[in-house]
Amino acid sequence: MHDIQTAAQEVIERVHNYMDAHPDSELHTCGKMFGVLIVREPNATADTCLRAFSAKLDGSYHHNGFVPPVYEMTQAPIGTSRTESQRLQRLLFANYCFTNGLGESRNLLNIFADEKPIISPEDWFGKPHSSLSADSLLPPSGAGECCAPKLLQYALTHDMRPIALAEFWIGAPSSGELRREGYFYPPCSGKCKPILRHMLKGVEGLTIEGVNERTATEDWSEKIEIIFEDEWLMVVNKPAGLLSVPGRTDDPSLVEILNRQQTHTFLQPAHRLDQDTGGLLVLAKSPDVYKTLQAYFQRRDILKRYEAIVKLCVNNSIPLAEGDINLPLLPDPYDRPRQMVSYEHGKVALTHYIVREKRANGTLLIDFYPHTGRTHQLRVHAAHFEGLNAPIVGDRLYGERTDGERLMLHAAEIRFVHPITKEEMHFCIPSGF
Repeated sequence: MHDIQTAAQEVIERVHNYMDAHPDSELHTCGKMFGVLIVREPNATADTCLRAFSAKLDGSYHHNGFVPPVYEMTQAPIGTSRTESQRLQRLLFANYCFTNGLGESRNLLNIFADEKPIISPEDWFGKPHSSLSADSLLPPSGAGECCAPKLLQYALTHDMRPIALAEFWIGAPSSGELRREGYFYPPCSGKCKPILRHMLKGVEGLTIEGVNERTATEDWSEKIEIIFEDEWLMVVNKPAGLLSVPGRTDDPSLVEILNRQQTHTFLQPAHRLDQDTGGLLVLAKSPDVYKTLQAYFQRRDILKRYEAIVKLCVNNSIPLAEGDINLPLLPDPYDRPRQMVSYEHGKVALTHYIVREKRANGTLLIDFYPHTGRTHQLRVHAAHFEGLNAPIVGDRLYGERTDGERLMLHAAEIRFVHPITKEEMHFCIPSGF
C-alpha cells in the first residue's frame, strides 16, 4: 500500500536528481506543480503510483516515469491573427477530451460551457470589459494540462481505480502565486475544478490532499458567542471554520444561524473575516448602520488587531520586532479565492506587525494591525518572501496544514465609535494561542 506522502517525497527526490543533472533546467528559476495518484489495478496485490507534472517540463510533454499529456498541443498549427488563433484554440479544446468514472467523455468546450468566464489580469486591466465578448472567452489557457486531470485521465482510460491524489510544488518558489517546494496544494479552482467535477462522476473513495478536510458536521450554534448587542448592531466571537455569510457550498453560515436563533429583518457583517479565521466580527442590524460602519472602514477609523502563530521558513532569520508590510494584492483569476502579489495590477495592501513572542518550536506569536482590508491580506503578507516569509500555522492556501489543524489567526481586538450613540466601543477576546 503506497502512502501519498511517501509517494510525493519519492517524486521530489527524483526531480532533484534530474535538476542536479540538468543545471539549465527551468526548475532552478521557476518551479512547477507535480502530482501523484495512487491507483489499484485489476487483480493486483499492491497499489501503483502514477506521476505527472503540469504542462511541459523543459520544453517537453514527455519524460520517463510520468504520464503523457491528454492531448498533444504541439501538433496544432499556430494562428497568424487573433481571430485565427481563437479558431485554432477552439479546435484544440474540442479535441481535448476527458472521461469520467461512468465512462462518459466530454471535451473542454462542453465542460466549460456553463462556467463563469475567467478573465486574466492582462485582459482585465488592459482593455475595456465591453470588448471581451462571450465568443472570445474560451476555457482558460492551459486547462487540462494540470497534474490532476492528466493523472485521472490516464487511470480511468487504463482500467485503474483512483485511490489518493496529491499535488505539490518542486523547484524555485513562485512569488506571485506563493508556491513553495514540498507544500501540498488543492487543484486550482479555475482550470481544474470544472474538469474534475466531470471526471469524478462515478469515482468513489478517492481522497484529494487539501480538499477532503471539512467532513464532520459541526453544531455551530453552541459555539457562537454574542459579545455585545443593542438595537443597531451586534458583536460576536465567530468560531474558526464557520462562514460569515452564505457561500457557494451548503456549509452553514453565521448569519443563517443567528437568524434562526432570533429573527432579524437585516443582519450584515460590516467587515470581512475568512471562514478559517475566528474572532470578533461586527454585524449591522439596519442598512443605515451598515453604510455608516462601511464608511468607518473605508476611512480606516476602526482599529483591528489580529493574533497569529507563524512558522519561520527554512533559512529565514527572525524578522524585526515590528515593521510594516506593503505588498499589493489581487485575486488569482485561475485559482480563487487565492490572492496573488502584483506590483503592476494589485491594489494597495498595508499591514503593521509586532512580534510578541518567539517560541522554541520555531514559531512566533505575532500581532497584526491591517491598515487595509484586502482578501487574505494577513495570510499573504505573513507567507510571502517579501513579507514575514513565515506562513500562518494551519494555512491550507499559503502554507502547510496537517489533518485537523486550524488556521492560527484570530481577530482579537476591535475599536470603533458607535454609529448611533457615538460611544467609544472596545472589545478584546484573546486567542489563547
